[in-house]
Amino acid sequence: MDIYTSAVNQLKKAITSAIEKAIENGVLPKAEIPLFIIETPADKSHGDFATNAAMAGAKAFHMPPFKIAQAITSNLELSGTMFERFETAGPGFINFFLGTEFYSNVIREILTNPQHYGRSEFGRDEKVMVEFVSANPTGPMHMGNARGGALGDCLAAVLNKAGYNAWREFYVNDAGNQIEKFGCSLEARYLQIYKGDEIEFPEDGYQGADITDLAKEYADINGDKLLDLPSNERKKELVSYALPKNIGKMQSDMEKYKIYYDKWFFESELHQSGAVKAVVDLLTEKGLTYEKEGAIWYKNKQVLTEKLLNEGKTQDYIDNLELKDDVLIRNNGNPTYFAADIAYHKNKFDRGFTTLIDVWGADHHGHVMRMKGAMDAIGYAGDKLNVVLMQLVKLVKGGELVKMSKRTGKAIQLCDLLDEVPVDSARFLFNTREANTQMDFDLDLAVSQDNQNPVYYVQYAHARICSILKALANEGIHPRDCSDNELALLIAPEERELINHLALYTNEIINAAKDYDPTKITRYVTQLATLFHKFYNACRVKGENEGLVQARLALCQCVKAVIKNVLTMFNISCPDAM
Repeated sequence: MDIYTSAVNQLKKAITSAIEKAIENGVLPKAEIPLFIIETPADKSHGDFATNAAMAGAKAFHMPPFKIAQAITSNLELSGTMFERFETAGPGFINFFLGTEFYSNVIREILTNPQHYGRSEFGRDEKVMVEFVSANPTGPMHMGNARGGALGDCLAAVLNKAGYNAWREFYVNDAGNQIEKFGCSLEARYLQIYKGDEIEFPEDGYQGADITDLAKEYADINGDKLLDLPSNERKKELVSYALPKNIGKMQSDMEKYKIYYDKWFFESELHQSGAVKAVVDLLTEKGLTYEKEGAIWYKNKQVLTEKLLNEGKTQDYIDNLELKDDVLIRNNGNPTYFAADIAYHKNKFDRGFTTLIDVWGADHHGHVMRMKGAMDAIGYAGDKLNVVLMQLVKLVKGGELVKMSKRTGKAIQLCDLLDEVPVDSARFLFNTREANTQMDFDLDLAVSQDNQNPVYYVQYAHARICSILKALANEGIHPRDCSDNELALLIAPEERELINHLALYTNEIINAAKDYDPTKITRYVTQLATLFHKFYNACRVKGENEGLVQARLALCQCVKAVIKNVLTMFNISCPDAM
């Protein structure tokens, strides 16, 4: 258990014990001890922790909160805890102040095993799959994939740190309607090379220049050998050439972005194994499909209506959702994307993952409820499928919206971004805004090397500490183990505030994992850098008191360790000099 959690638990126990004693000696009437909270006040002059126990007990004890606070504090015993004093405030808040033991323990805990600090067993090694990016392989990856990649990868890192067994997966949609459309588009562009405008391009085809480039590339290598083939064979040949190239480019872009998946899962595997047909058969066995106009439909409306009614939703609420049934098998015999998606999520559970996390674009909002419902329908836990919906990202340069790449004159792709912006900046900046908020990605900020750039600011704090340690080493001053008396010298407000923040790290990791929000950690480490610079400006590391010098060196080492811990976890470089 980390020091912060130990302190909170000590405080809960001391407050509960004080209430019990107050009831025993008749200061408080007999009643069930109410639930109360312990929180950290925004204003540190009000203490390191505060409790609302007195206000929470007003109804149970039929007494004013201030009198309950007096009853609690008159029976409160802090000996054996990491707290040195308390005081009452306002209508009945009780504020608590940490003692030197807490601050010393935080420093010792970090320095004992710097790389391990922040890790917990909160997740109990639960197998969690994080599926993210999963871009359509019929075209290049775009800016939304850049944001989703950073969020998904860093979320998996946070989950691992919090004690989960997180698995990263990319789902490749290499089958179905989009591949058919891909083949038709390639065929049209290929035939246009030899037959010109007499070949019409499909109305719903992929218009991107990448399709034209792939068709030309094939023609340059293989010539006109496909002209006399039947259309289906020609399309198959072109897709067989182009699709692996697109997938290979996706994989190389992800690696350039420092994202390494545990598995690239191909949709075609589901079709070839019979998994898609099997899940449609399963729904049919359960009476949840019907035939209409030659297609097989899933009773989505019925399933979700029953689910929502069981959850206590009104019929009016359900009617406003305008639920509709979904096609599973088209009238041409081909499965829909939805059928394959049900089979894929079933496959995830069948591989032993007990919690599934999908990072999707916000335009998939309507797909969330029906996919959860489908999991319930086939006998799996729909509530164990969690979807992080990600809002749009806009590129901004010089205060203006950027839509086209200067280099290519085309829509900006992930590879364009990584050519222009350092990977460290991209990974960090995309994790500064929560997924459910729209984001402006400032290209000028991303390439700047000053304190306005958050990742530079954090990296500079680490480099600054390395410089301090190096300069002192040149003077023969090296860090050593500190005594309790030496660590007790760290009493300046800037020192205490910094140590308090260091103590929160493990808890912040757990909260980020619980909320599926890695941006909590980028905010945490940015604040850590701010508090370090504040400490550095207020407290001289080198001074006349050798014991205080060593205590401050120990504090610097702790900050350095935690910054490196965060940046390494997020696969961001951590330079010793800048």
